Amino acid sequence: MDDEQHIGDAKTRLAESALTLVQSAARRGRAALAWLDRIDPGTHRRIKGLRLVTAYGLAAALGALQDVTQSVPAGVSVGALAGGFALWASVSEARTTRFESSRDLAVLCIAAAFGALTFALFGPMLREFGRGGSELVLVTGAFFAGYLKRFGVTGAGIGSQLYIGQLLAYGMNLAPGDSRAILFALLIGMLAAIVPRVLSGPAEHPAVLPALASEPAYGRHAISPAFAMGLQATCGALVVVLLNRAIGLVESAWAITACVYVVATSAVGTAERVRRRIYGTLVGVPLGLVCLPLAEHWPVVVWTLSALAMIAYAMALPERYDIACGAFAFVLVVTLAASGVHSVGLLTARAWETLLGGALGLVASRIVFPLRVVRE
Repeated sequence: MDDEQHIGDAKTRLAESALTLVQSAARRGRAALAWLDRIDPGTHRRIKGLRLVTAYGLAAALGALQDVTQSVPAGVSVGALAGGFALWASVSEARTTRFESSRDLAVLCIAAAFGALTFALFGPMLREFGRGGSELVLVTGAFFAGYLKRFGVTGAGIGSQLYIGQLLAYGMNLAPGDSRAILFALLIGMLAAIVPRVLSGPAEHPAVLPALASEPAYGRHAISPAFAMGLQATCGALVVVLLNRAIGLVESAWAITACVYVVATSAVGTAERVRRRIYGTLVGVPLGLVCLPLAEHWPVVVWTLSALAMIAYAMALPERYDIACGAFAFVLVVTLAASGVHSVGLLTARAWETLLGGALGLVASRIVFPLRVVRE
């Protein structure tokens, strides 16, 4: 009788513990939803985040079809290339109507494909100059990523996509013979980016970015702000190339990328972006390293976490650059690990080379035609 009483008491305690856990989880879930509603009251950014994930997944799936892989050189991942085109085109696109969004997405994918083609054509030739030679192509993309901001949101997106295309081609070591793969990736990327946007329809209301309102610190008519930003990114990227040639960097392209994307419309704005990017990277990279065992044994879990992190990236990007950088740093580390890259030294380089690129971008913004915000 006593044994039955003990068993009954144990079951009661177990049921009470389970109920407490469920109630705690429910409270946390409600708190998380309340936080999401606070930072994204109309669910617009969550919808865009889902669209980013859908675009990349659709492009990767179409690029992996046997009919596609048989038509391109071995060793070139059309799915990854098309996924990069579609993903970052979707990030840069910021229109309201389906027609305008689809038009911009097509243009942005074409810009990325053009960037990839420029690297495929000129990268192998410049590689003959030794370490850092092929990265000189990325320097040209760095300039246009800054300079084309003078043409508004679409111009900024085109400049960014030119650089992204070069960066993707650099990572895959594309050569002139891979132009067919770039064409396939362009077509697949356009389809994968446009279809989710058409389906999301009027549910999206992109954040309106402020107009370019800056001037050189020493005179308004001396040089255009966009040209100054292009030169700042170019100079920082050139220093990274020289450092790579002199001492050797693990992944110098990461430092160049950090330098390109921290350059803002004023020296003060650049310093703020550098600070936020450093904070985000120093949080995101360690979180990614902690998840390395998951990447090796449960890749499906890692890809799911990456999808959630990209949604967080889309939600945070307009206002919280630090959170967006942390989310993307996490995605980059865990997806590299899930793809077979398990070198902690290589993955850690993501953090310190981001610090290097950010510091160089900050120095360039202070020295090379420094900009200041126009005061009314």
